Amino acid sequence: KKHTIPCFVDTKASDDKAMKTTPNQKWRASLFWTVSFIFANIAITNSFAPPTLPFSQKNTNKKWRRQAVTTENTNVSSLPSAAIFESFASLLQEKQSSIISTLEKLDGSGEKFSTDPWGCFTAGRAADDDDTTSSGGLTRVIQRGSIIEKGAVSLTILRKGILSKERAESIRDRNAGGVEVSEGDEYSAAALSLVLHTRSPMIPTFRSDVRLFWVKGQNGGGGAWFGGGADLTPYYMFDEDIRGFHGACKTLCESHGRDYGSMKKACDDYFYLPARGEHRGTGGLFFDDLMADEAGAVGFVEGLVDMWMPEWMKIVKKRRDVKYGKKEKDWQLLRRGRYLEFNLLYDRGVKFGLVGRNPRVEGVMVSAPPLIAWEYNHKIEDGSEEARIMEVLKSPRAWV
Repeated sequence: KKHTIPCFVDTKASDDKAMKTTPNQKWRASLFWTVSFIFANIAITNSFAPPTLPFSQKNTNKKWRRQAVTTENTNVSSLPSAAIFESFASLLQEKQSSIISTLEKLDGSGEKFSTDPWGCFTAGRAADDDDTTSSGGLTRVIQRGSIIEKGAVSLTILRKGILSKERAESIRDRNAGGVEVSEGDEYSAAALSLVLHTRSPMIPTFRSDVRLFWVKGQNGGGGAWFGGGADLTPYYMFDEDIRGFHGACKTLCESHGRDYGSMKKACDDYFYLPARGEHRGTGGLFFDDLMADEAGAVGFVEGLVDMWMPEWMKIVKKRRDVKYGKKEKDWQLLRRGRYLEFNLLYDRGVKFGLVGRNPRVEGVMVSAPPLIAWEYNHKIEDGSEEARIMEVLKSPRAWV
């Protein structure tokens, strides 16, 4: 199978030669604290037609022209970080649109995703052809659907941000190998994230994201890396569904030379409520320091995004007609309360987003469930289905 990634060619210099890049900087970085509230998100498709961008790229004299390069005959590490980043930034828009079309068809209620643009995605604020400094995003939300009670598919593209002293220090502190970044370094980020809260308590909530972060050091350091993941938050446990999802995650990892075990553990460790001694769900994959120029990285991220809809839809189609009553719905609302507890108390991205100056609160909180419940000192009946899933939430299981 050929995987294609787009790159940019400097048409002012040559129509035949790709951009040259400086020697690869070999370092590992984790900047989830700085950007995870925005990012969720990157897909590379096998082949695609360039989407229409909110910032124009139609001028034939523009500096950058996107071209498809097959990973079969191209060394990804030879491509500049700028080329990889801009390619992903444009591709994310196509992937957002295709996911939304799939979900609206699956839901079948006639409800549509709303569109809330900001920055360069706002009408009348398109950037010039040669401008690669524009930032913005598209928050797309569906509510009151027949399957999806509330769902969000959010796109964010940030360009030419400047690392503060605190953010630069957080990179160095979180990276044992030492990252060559400093206050004042330039960064850009692109992300696609989704969260799908289901009406039926028999269908799990699904959360996933991929993101690309690029730091351009003032002294030649920096680089680009991926983060992301996918996980389930079920309310009632159908073992075969969870086992199938983890099996797909493991197969994806093995086919791209990734360690499923470490990514599953990272997911279990992150989505944990220490005050409750509970994990939020039954997990999946989580990673935040995969270098973009590393062999197989692009294919892995592509495969992850391509896995999202097929694997979740398998569960939806099996469980959408399972009957439930008030007891089951009440339990779902209680567990959603835990979901919101995690977001507000422990999620690094939400906490970061809410303390910023003039935050986009609706965007930061878009992952919150539509309805929740807290009940004082709720008691679970021994031997019940609720007790069975709590055993797993207290002590994660090896599903495959």
